[in-house]
Amino acid sequence: MARSPDAARPASASGLPFDDIRALLSRLPGPSAEAVAAVRAREAELVKPTGALGRLEDIAEWLAAWQGKAPPHVARPLVAIFAGAHGVTAKGVSAYPAEVTSQMLGAFSGGGAAINQICASFDIGLKVFDLASDRPTPDITERAAMSEQECAATMAYGMEAIAGGIDLLVVGEMGIGNTTVAAAIACALYGGEPEDWVGRGTGVDKAGLKRKAEAVRAALETHKGHLGDPLEALRRLGGRELAAIAGAIVAARMERVPVVIDGYVATAAASVLHALDASALDHCVAGHRSAEAAHGRLLERLEMKPLLDLGMRLGEGSGGALAVAVIKAAAACHSGMATFSEAAVANRA
Repeated sequence: MARSPDAARPASASGLPFDDIRALLSRLPGPSAEAVAAVRAREAELVKPTGALGRLEDIAEWLAAWQGKAPPHVARPLVAIFAGAHGVTAKGVSAYPAEVTSQMLGAFSGGGAAINQICASFDIGLKVFDLASDRPTPDITERAAMSEQECAATMAYGMEAIAGGIDLLVVGEMGIGNTTVAAAIACALYGGEPEDWVGRGTGVDKAGLKRKAEAVRAALETHKGHLGDPLEALRRLGGRELAAIAGAIVAARMERVPVVIDGYVATAAASVLHALDASALDHCVAGHRSAEAAHGRLLERLEMKPLLDLGMRLGEGSGGALAVAVIKAAAACHSGMATFSEAAVANRA
């Protein structure tokens, strides 16, 4: 389990830590036209009717485009779980106490969580990044969650998740209270009422749901006038795990690693990047649609069609990890199927 350093990294040479992030976003690589052309050419020759594998064919093309090679291959997928703690839990926004975050980190390490079983089932690597879970961010209804320097440094730390030669990344999270901060970010970016963006999360009752909406409303009021910049919204309303997820997504793009986004919280983190650059998530797919109604609304805003819809609301990267099985199957079908000539099967007349 990786643990973030307590001290923030130095600011950029300009003195504005977010400038480095904006500079990265200005030079994101695009898809490989050559790989896409190669996939389409092979797809036309595979021993099946055109389009018979439906979305699996689209997935194979997406993989090739962003891996920059054809045929695409998924040999070293990784689930990266980023865990953080939130001061807003003091407002009674969760059905579970804040210490559950650190307890779940122990479950991940011991192999006893759901994500451990899913990763083992589909031969997926798993790394957990503890983002100072013993030191909650300030209550966002009263203060900013992070300074600009801390937020940028945490994004940079998240970029380290792709180290080690992986070829597919799933971004997940763990943090009691983080569906509240996700709702605050979504509301800041896309408007509407807090009630549009809050949900049951870990299973809060009707009174808890009201407290979540009130907390989001209070946070937006506290930080009004500063939320027009998506990075400011992230650092004021978010949490360390959301900042790290955003950093990991950017780093994956730079290294040509396709990304699977897990649930509501991970999607809220990704939406910050999309608000900065509408093409910033082109190398990403939504692994699933969670049971949080606001997750579906957020995916619609991002124009992302989820691969799975299983009514899950666990987090941990679990829905994204299940989607890896579909993605691996898509790559295997494309690369392993015979062509009409190889199988000695007559093609269309």
